[in-house]
Amino acid sequence: MRLRTQAKRIGDIFDARSHWVMLIAYLLLFFAFILLPIILAVGLSFTNFNSVSIDSFEGLQNYIRAFTQDTVFMQKILPNTILYALIVGPGGYLLSFVVAWMLSQLTKTARTILAVVLYIPSLIAGVTISTIWVAVFNGDRTGYLNDLLLQMGLINEPVSWLQSSDYLMPIMIFVALWSSMGIGFLSMLSGILNVDREQYEAGLIDGISNRVQEVIYITIPNTKSQMLFGAVMAVVNTFNTTGLGVALSGSNPTPQYAGSLIVNHIDDIGFIRYEMGYAAALSVLLLIIVWLFNKLAYKLFGSSE
Repeated sequence: MRLRTQAKRIGDIFDARSHWVMLIAYLLLFFAFILLPIILAVGLSFTNFNSVSIDSFEGLQNYIRAFTQDTVFMQKILPNTILYALIVGPGGYLLSFVVAWMLSQLTKTARTILAVVLYIPSLIAGVTISTIWVAVFNGDRTGYLNDLLLQMGLINEPVSWLQSSDYLMPIMIFVALWSSMGIGFLSMLSGILNVDREQYEAGLIDGISNRVQEVIYITIPNTKSQMLFGAVMAVVNTFNTTGLGVALSGSNPTPQYAGSLIVNHIDDIGFIRYEMGYAAALSVLLLIIVWLFNKLAYKLFGSSE
C-alpha cells in the first residue's frame, strides 16, 4: 500500500512537471545556439579580443569607436543598411501581401503553381545569385544586360554594373525584392485563404462596395497574426542579409563599400582583420536595431487584447 502511494505521488509530480521535461531539449538548444552566443558577444564587446586572446578590457570604447572613429561605418555602412532596410523591408513585405492577396483570388491549381514558382527564389537565392544575376549583370559584352543594351544602341560600351558604386546598391535591392517571397509570404497567403467567406458577404450588406474596402476592413483585421509573423521575418531577413553584395561584386568589402551592410562589416572586422571585440560590439548594435524594429512590428500588428 505504501509503495502504491509513493508511486502515485511520483506520478503526480511528473504530471505536474511534464511540460518542463518536454521542453528540456528545446531549452538546451536555445541556450547553446542563441542565448549563450548573445551572452558571449556582449561580454567580448567590452574587450580587445583578437580571436586568440583578450588583450585588455575596453569598457564602452568599442561602442564609442563605432560612432566617433569608424568613419566607414558611419558614412557608408550605416547609411547603406538603413537605405536597404527601408526599401527591402517594407517593400518586400508589402509586395508579399499584395501578391498573396492576388493569388487568393485564383483557382486552387493556378494558385498552388504560382505560389511555388514565387517561393522558389527565396530558397535558392544563394545559388542563383552566383549564376543568374552575375551573368545578367556581367561587366563585359557577355553580360546579358550589356549585350541587350548594346544591341539596342542605348550604350556604346559595356557597363561594370557590379563594380560601380552607382549601380551595386540598386541591383542588390532589386535582387532582394525578387527573392522576398519567403515564409512570410506563405503565412500571409494561408491567413487570407482562411478568412471566413461569410464575412465578405456580411460586408457587402453593411456597405462595402469594392475590393480595397474588403482588404482594409475584413482581410487585414482577420490576418493580423500572419501579418505580424511576416513583418518579424521581413525585419530579421533584411538586417541579417549577409552574402548578397559580396556574392554579386565578388569581394568583401564591396567596391567603395557601395553594397556593404552591417553584417558584411562585421565579417570584415572580425574574420579578415581579427578585431573580434569590435566586431562583437557591432553585432550587439545590430541585435538592438533588430529588436527595436521587431517591437515596432508587434506594436503595429500585435494583438490589442
